[in-house]
Amino acid sequence: MNNLNDQIKSIFQNKSELWLITGVAGFIGSNLLEYLLLHDQTVVGLDNFSTGRQRNLDDVKSLVSEKQWSRFRFINGDIRDLDTCRSACENIDIVLHQAALGSVPRSIEDPIRTNQSNIDGFLNILVAARDANISRFVYAASSSTYGDHPSLPKKEDIIGKPLSPYAITKYVNELYADVFARQYKMECVGLRYFNVFGRRQDPQGAYAAVIPRWINELMSGKIPTINGDGETSRDFCSIENVIQANMLAATTKKQEAINQVYNVAVGERTTLNELFYMIRDLLGEYDEKIKSVEPIYGPFRAGDVLHSQADISRVKELLGFNPSYTVKSGMKETIEWVVKRISNVVVGQVS
Repeated sequence: MNNLNDQIKSIFQNKSELWLITGVAGFIGSNLLEYLLLHDQTVVGLDNFSTGRQRNLDDVKSLVSEKQWSRFRFINGDIRDLDTCRSACENIDIVLHQAALGSVPRSIEDPIRTNQSNIDGFLNILVAARDANISRFVYAASSSTYGDHPSLPKKEDIIGKPLSPYAITKYVNELYADVFARQYKMECVGLRYFNVFGRRQDPQGAYAAVIPRWINELMSGKIPTINGDGETSRDFCSIENVIQANMLAATTKKQEAINQVYNVAVGERTTLNELFYMIRDLLGEYDEKIKSVEPIYGPFRAGDVLHSQADISRVKELLGFNPSYTVKSGMKETIEWVVKRISNVVVGQVS
């Protein structure tokens, strides 16, 4: 995490803000927590552990000093409860809103719960932030907002029709943030994440993201399944790039950069086939048996777009974003992290 903008580092050296991270026990939230504590910031974290994990917070605790950890206060609560959101926002300077119920398939299976967390919950934290006069509200948006629009690369102002309930909820978030910025003079910044991966991403469960699931399966001697023909492509983005984007969005002083929505990605496409062989070959450096594994192909997944790639010119120009990790370098670091944390790694016989 040493590649972030010098401007951010100088701001952290000069003052300590009070930050709120919602979804702090999740994959992205815990990485943001780690970064802020390592830079001696004071953080309040909110999570209900619906998808977040205590082990993520424990891992952060092991990586920071005792004094830095003392700057963190955790609230076990749900963004669907307005009073909880109001309590979490007391005296906060900057909100990093990461809490949401992710996954396209889960939203298709349970649209009501997805709506409750991602729209009702979002509105609650937005209202609480407004009433607490919080100076900056940065929130996790999603590339799913682009829906069925066929053009590549994806530009922020050109979207299509949503293809899932999840996509609808994330677009509604953007609409609410825009209205609150106009009506209540809030400073809101939305970050449309494109297929984020990295340390502490959960490999378990029916809705696990493809990268940690494949890593886990290969290390367990199982054969991963690729949905479709493997030529579906995504703009995979390392967690390090996401941390950078959040810090830039939270600290920018440029007025033209505020109340915007930005793509957060590398700006390149990787097919699922390319991704599989990249993961396989990197893991093969740790276990020879993995090098010969070939994937199984299954049906295409409902609600998925075939191709996704971001135009990152806006976030580069207005926020100074510069993705410091490629897919390959991010994947290498991710796999090193996973292997390091699994003692006595033994890959079973592939069957």
